[in-house]
Amino acid sequence: MAKPMLLIVDDEKSTREGLRAALEDRYDVYVAEDTASGMNLLEQERFDVVLTDFRLPNEDGMKLIARAKSLSKPPVCILMTAYGSEELAVQAMKGGADDYIAKGRLQIEEVEMRIARALRGQALEQENTALRVQLQTRFGLENIIGESAAMQEVLEKVRQVAEARAATVLILGESGTGKELIAKAIHQLSPRARQPMVTVHCAALPATLLESELFGHEKGAFTGAHERRVGRFEEANGGTLFLDEIGEIDGSTQVKLLRFLGERTFARVGSNRTLTSDVRVITATNRNLTEMVKAGTFREDLFFRLKVVDIKLPALRERRSDIPLLANVFLRECARENQKPVKEITPPAMELLVNYAWPGNVRELRAAIEGAVVLCRGSRIGPHDLPESVRCREAVGAAVGAPEVFLQAQTVKDAEKQLIIRALQEAAGNRTLAAKRIGMSRRTLHRKLHEYQLEKL
Repeated sequence: MAKPMLLIVDDEKSTREGLRAALEDRYDVYVAEDTASGMNLLEQERFDVVLTDFRLPNEDGMKLIARAKSLSKPPVCILMTAYGSEELAVQAMKGGADDYIAKGRLQIEEVEMRIARALRGQALEQENTALRVQLQTRFGLENIIGESAAMQEVLEKVRQVAEARAATVLILGESGTGKELIAKAIHQLSPRARQPMVTVHCAALPATLLESELFGHEKGAFTGAHERRVGRFEEANGGTLFLDEIGEIDGSTQVKLLRFLGERTFARVGSNRTLTSDVRVITATNRNLTEMVKAGTFREDLFFRLKVVDIKLPALRERRSDIPLLANVFLRECARENQKPVKEITPPAMELLVNYAWPGNVRELRAAIEGAVVLCRGSRIGPHDLPESVRCREAVGAAVGAPEVFLQAQTVKDAEKQLIIRALQEAAGNRTLAAKRIGMSRRTLHRKLHEYQLEKL
């Protein structure tokens, strides 16, 4: 394993050579006698640690630290000086130094301890940064797949609403369109990302238990309440509460939810004590709440409280241009999970996938791909590997581009290229109209035209 690289900058030869001799067993040590020489070495090598004197010829050590901290991967910086003072220590830390040592009491053991401690702190910060990136990759926009104009509009709305800390969001869409994924993305991109996101599937609980689930209850509040229970509003304090299938809640729970949204207060079942919770509420439903309001089964005042911002997720049949992209992502995931050597989907199979109506939306598509991966005996998914519902011609919906577009294609990219060519031909070269016909944003279409060298069409 390579040694960490250490740069020592000191104008006193005895000091820098003494430090080199003491530290070279554990570090790959470079030395410099002034700021200019130190900066030159910083440009040539990637150091893990910079140990520099404050008093240097021409420019002080803080100039060197400032340059080191401006690098893409800055080293740990420790400042040494014989002119130790509390004011100078504060100045050094504000200027970017990770630690400070007074040379008057300089001991090799202390130098080694300070360097090791600073390196551990840097490693911990890098680990935390990596974890944040992983979370954003898993739950942020990177995990939401779609280049169609409809999905790009949704993603832009997610970015905008995520910045607001308290505004309620109502996510609408058919079952299987990814409403919970959108809710997670909003939370993860919001200022509340480091606080909990709590999810409640309202339809999974009877009305008698849902109120207790949301608001909690006191011991003895009802039969079976043997101890106090903290509700989901309290659990989500500081973070986000996602209420899925909000159209299923009963009238009593609607009233209590309305009160919370208006006053930010609630009470546990069986208690008169008023509690508060700093929580953002995101809800979702596949039902038509407007019609439910008209029918008197959903409170109009609650409806407007919930839809401060509403996001409508398109059905998969409304963004067919995303199907090849989604199908190939699911193919890679399912092949890895099931340890199968399946690498691609044949053009005839892709034709069926693109033209199928997908009443179960993205969830149904993923299930179809996983089933095809399991049944596939080779490296390519063919029509015979797909579910019967997808193969059935009566279930096929209308899609832009005739089936022969896909049958003639040798790869998914060829299929997409021919789909674009056909759309442009049918739109008489009008790119805006062509993009709309295939459910793709104009910007994405321009990028695809450049990628496939079709700009002259």
